Amino acid sequence: MNLEELFNQNKEASIEGRYLTLEHIQPILERINTNNQVKVVGKSVLGKPIHTYQIGIGKTRIYLWSQMHGNESTTTKALFDFINVLNNGSEFAQNMLSAFTFCCIPILNPDGAELYTRANANEIDLNRDSKNLTQPESRALREVFENFNPHFCFNLHDQRTIFGAGTTGKPATVSFLAPSYNEEREINENRLKAINLIAVINDELQKYIPGQVGRFDDSFNINCIGDTFQYLGVPTILFEAGHFQNDYSREVTRKFIFFSLITSFKALFENDIVNNRINDYLNISQNKVVFYDFMYKNVKINYDGIEIITNFVAQYKEELIDGKIQFNAYIVEVGELENFFGHYVYDAKGAAYSDDFTNFPKPDQKANFYLNKNVKFVNGLIKS
Repeated sequence: MNLEELFNQNKEASIEGRYLTLEHIQPILERINTNNQVKVVGKSVLGKPIHTYQIGIGKTRIYLWSQMHGNESTTTKALFDFINVLNNGSEFAQNMLSAFTFCCIPILNPDGAELYTRANANEIDLNRDSKNLTQPESRALREVFENFNPHFCFNLHDQRTIFGAGTTGKPATVSFLAPSYNEEREINENRLKAINLIAVINDELQKYIPGQVGRFDDSFNINCIGDTFQYLGVPTILFEAGHFQNDYSREVTRKFIFFSLITSFKALFENDIVNNRINDYLNISQNKVVFYDFMYKNVKINYDGIEIITNFVAQYKEELIDGKIQFNAYIVEVGELENFFGHYVYDAKGAAYSDDFTNFPKPDQKANFYLNKNVKFVNGLIKS
């Protein structure tokens, strides 16, 4: 199977970029609702509908949800790309629909999606509400879980650009976790199913992004939805869409999430999963906070009359302005910053820092500055 070709043929062209709301996906839901497969299963805090899309007649039930955090839209895009495959009439699609029943929630947190926030309209992180179920979105997710009674759960998220795959200097473009089901982080039959499936996905992704797959920490927290569903006996996989080089719109990462979904269900369909791949899973590099968006090295800084050569870093803030996401770079730290990396690295070779206010890069100020007063940086990058 040519995954690149499959992606290009089925990519949902109507959605792209980071800002994805209910308004953007409504036309898609209407288009794929050919046989009353779209249902409203709840309302958000602000009264927006929460939809499921169910397709397939197979015995194995797969539950997938995305945008539990409103500003994490990459997996939503990939989910619709995958849904297009299920509707393309191919032999592969027919195999999938006969073997599986898929129940998808494309946007669990429509209020957060519109506001471009992690939390919902009550400023609650839904991924810390799985035990108390204080929020309507959490209750909708749980009710579908109980009614659908899935065999596998796919918990679809984005992660920040700060994560690397271990300390290798490579970004964690896609990361996974088979969540723990107890404090001891033991491995039972259901958790092992998730572990084995992640190992299969990793095998495939290494062909495209070698060394850029990460594994999340598996500390147990019953308030997290993946831990809860694993505790309730359903194999659950956390997907985290991360950074690929120069891909701040996450359109390349979207493709690798799509590859991961296809690989998962192809392996389950073909029963092509080895029984115990714990070591392969543990050999996936653990996610580490080792990256900044910008790193400026060997910069001369005049600090209280003393000149030093040091480094500083800046990070994008994603800010919703007039309905569009703007990436605004802010300085965050000055120092040697050993064992950290930058997605963009500039060696100043001793050039002196200055900006419109001072000769010292201050945290929280915009990354607009000069080096030797003749190289101008605007929003973190050299102005050409």
